[in-house]
Amino acid sequence: MMVHMDVSWLRVLLDNISSYLSLSSMEGLLHSNPAYEYYTRGEDISKLLMPVLDNLIDSDAAPSELLNNGFEELSQYVDELRDQFQSWQPLSTRIFYVLRIESLASKLRESSLEVFQLLKHCEQHLPADLLSPSFEECIELVKLVAREEISYTIDQALKDQKKGVGPTLEVMLKIAKCVGLRSNQEILIEGVVLSNIKETAEITDNDTEAEYLDGLISLTTRMHDYLTDIKHAQLRCPVRVPSDFRCSLSLELMTDPVIVASGQTYERVYIQKWIDMGLMVCPKTKQALSHTTLTPNVIVRAFIASWCETHNIYPPDPLELIQSSQPFPLLVESGSGDDSSGTELDDSHKSEKAASLDDEELHQIFSRSASAPGIVSDVFSKTKRRTYAADRSGALTRSNIPWKFPEERHWRQPGIISATIRETGSSSCIDPEVKKLIEDLTSSSLDTQREATAQIRILSRNSTDNRIVIARCGAIPSLVSLLHSTDEGIQTDAVTCLLNLSINNNNKSLIADSGAIEPLIHVLKTGYLEEAKSNSATTLFSLSVIEEYKTEIGKAGAIEPLVDLLANGSLSGKKDAATALFNLSIHHENKTKVIEAGAVRYLVELMDPAFGMVEKAVVVLSNLATVREGKIAIGEEGGIPVLVDVVELGSARGKENATAALLQLCTHSPKFCNTVIREGVIPPLVALTKSGTARGKEKAQNLLKYFRAQKANQRRD
Repeated sequence: MMVHMDVSWLRVLLDNISSYLSLSSMEGLLHSNPAYEYYTRGEDISKLLMPVLDNLIDSDAAPSELLNNGFEELSQYVDELRDQFQSWQPLSTRIFYVLRIESLASKLRESSLEVFQLLKHCEQHLPADLLSPSFEECIELVKLVAREEISYTIDQALKDQKKGVGPTLEVMLKIAKCVGLRSNQEILIEGVVLSNIKETAEITDNDTEAEYLDGLISLTTRMHDYLTDIKHAQLRCPVRVPSDFRCSLSLELMTDPVIVASGQTYERVYIQKWIDMGLMVCPKTKQALSHTTLTPNVIVRAFIASWCETHNIYPPDPLELIQSSQPFPLLVESGSGDDSSGTELDDSHKSEKAASLDDEELHQIFSRSASAPGIVSDVFSKTKRRTYAADRSGALTRSNIPWKFPEERHWRQPGIISATIRETGSSSCIDPEVKKLIEDLTSSSLDTQREATAQIRILSRNSTDNRIVIARCGAIPSLVSLLHSTDEGIQTDAVTCLLNLSINNNNKSLIADSGAIEPLIHVLKTGYLEEAKSNSATTLFSLSVIEEYKTEIGKAGAIEPLVDLLANGSLSGKKDAATALFNLSIHHENKTKVIEAGAVRYLVELMDPAFGMVEKAVVVLSNLATVREGKIAIGEEGGIPVLVDVVELGSARGKENATAALLQLCTHSPKFCNTVIREGVIPPLVALTKSGTARGKEKAQNLLKYFRAQKANQRRD
């Protein structure tokens, strides 16, 4: 029996439905959303609810307590779906995002069925004009709304993968299409994000979640491998292109291979585009990139050139590829017959515009099977007409993932920039959490300190807003004090937190003014882990961007341990040390200290292309060559032949810096000048005057002029 009571939840639900339906009229909001094609499932249900709710509000009837509870529940699900579509960020995990949408859409579908069934049981107590359309018809239409569960497909694929029997190509394509992984780039980004979420799961000892994530990472790797094979087929080369010659991002034969901080090699324009997107992580290894220097891989380039010449193959122009409309190969389905190139996944929805639906279009949307009753036109012709913008989209359902999603109302999906999870939402939302973590930093319990530093490291790693909040809440002094911790994990996480925070320019002064420079040098000298030393070096580099700190860092004794890291550190540590030494050596007072610490010998050794540090080493040598001690050290340590090699074979920037260093050496000593000429520098210098950077051309011309002047002087003598 219907009882008269407040109908406020009806109005709230109507408002939320209107807000949800208005999303399709917001240009661009749903265009790149991985759940785009599922949006209309929620829209279909909303359009059925609207006329019923309108009529119910206009009538004298008021819903029962059960119906009010149903309206409240529906309102929450509609609002959460709207919130999820509005909160999508391109550098978030697509798989988890779609699964979350699926879960909410399933709840919305089931809740709307319950509401229509309750209304059907009460229809004898409702005014006659409220019964059109009939609730029975509405129930049948809701049942027709698609409820395919991609979560089931994913879980089955992971089980097959674990057994070593799959997943099949068909299943991979289905998953990729449903979660919006339409390009090689998107697949690689997804793998990176999932790896970082897995890292968080491992930190929090969530073994079940970590295992599930590991399976998803393997799945994305299989997708990437499949694309690699497809791309090879499209290259139509007479022989298979060696995997080391192909860029993992473009899947093309490389023409300008460069090495990133992780030691992996990529095509320059593609990895630069990746970094420009804010992705400070190696696409292949998922390792955080400590810097963005791209070092030419001279050896690989030489091998590729020789291989291409042998097989009469002409690699594509990467600039033309990346400037094309589809710079990254689309995931393809297997074609029929002999067409091995396949066809692209259906992406036609991208070109569809939001439009108001008439009755016939609504009929087509709801009539998705041969048995679907053709009643939609009648339904809408009998009720109040309302026009709402619509889009070809929808939502999936979620039921059997082996771990639960958080149920908070403003749940957000993790994303990545730099190397891990982006914490989204307003900065004020995490203030209490950050303040609690800062309190834990000073706890007497090492376990508590470990957990706090690990969590702050995660929060600070990729979100600009979080870095601001963490610094504002006063974390820096406590983190600085933990640099002296005897626990290797705490020390490493503390220095990494400071490195992350220093990315924000406003935080650099806060860190330095908190007395961090000497503790950072302490870590550099005595750090328990290589990672701690490397990150300390990078933090000092970050601080030295501010001119006044270059002098302070040099005076505090950072240069000698940086040179020691350059000599004895891992490859990553050597690169971080070289980066810091470069910035410090810009300051004149520090140059002599760098030279006296013996850096020149190690820099010359690192000019070997095998280290992948040629460009980084040569720019430091170019700085040091501006002082007398530097010139002498470079000559005595055998730096001239390797600098000449760079002028001939290096990158444009490497050639520029190598020529600048040689110009300094030649003008310092006739002996050095003769050595440079004997090493065969003139032909590459002539070439550089035609094809180098502006500064490179200038330095090459000046050096050639100097040679001519010296030759003229010798004739006069």
